[in-house]
Amino acid sequence: MAFGGETIDNYGVIRDFPALSMVTGLLANALGYRREESEWHDRLQARLLVGARLDRDVQRLTDFQTAQLGKDDKGWTTWGFAEGRRGDSYKSPHLRYRDYHASLNVLVALRLEPAAEFPTLDDLAQALDHPARPLFIGRKTCLPSRRVFAGWHEAENVLAALQTAQLPGKTRYLRVQWPEGEGILAGDRPLDLCDERNWRSGVHGGWRPVREGSFVLPGSPT
Repeated sequence: MAFGGETIDNYGVIRDFPALSMVTGLLANALGYRREESEWHDRLQARLLVGARLDRDVQRLTDFQTAQLGKDDKGWTTWGFAEGRRGDSYKSPHLRYRDYHASLNVLVALRLEPAAEFPTLDDLAQALDHPARPLFIGRKTCLPSRRVFAGWHEAENVLAALQTAQLPGKTRYLRVQWPEGEGILAGDRPLDLCDERNWRSGVHGGWRPVREGSFVLPGSPT
């Protein structure tokens, strides 16, 4: 999987935790939203409160990609027809470096505000189990290896859900990230993330306050 960060020239870097825009896009894809339905995307993103927990250590790998493209070459697109190039051919191949997370297991806890507005949590759960289109995590090559919807869990806030839901048994410390105002953890740190997308313009902007920290699993040796 790949949790995209700021792309610098031909380097596609990643973050440790999924961006709010990525979760929004995943859910919108499952619901069948079209790219041009920007108001629906913006509204869904505005309603989401999302936190994430890393259930395995982060391992990164870098994929080196190269392609020789001519002016007559065409490529597959998600909107149903081939897209061609304009201008002359490049004398040298395209070179790209793309980072990926290897064997990462992430639990995402989310809530919707207001809860009764469409889509509801029930609608999202049904869409994840029966998506309108194939789902991918970050990049189109990153297909889920298991069921995406992990189930239901009641908790006081997002952090409490991350601390208690489906805890793994083979690690001691778990890293978490959650929205500001959704709980406090000893030793955590506040951050401002630029991970909200303006779906009409297609660019990211603004700052979202979050907190990051780690906690020890109950029963772990000290």
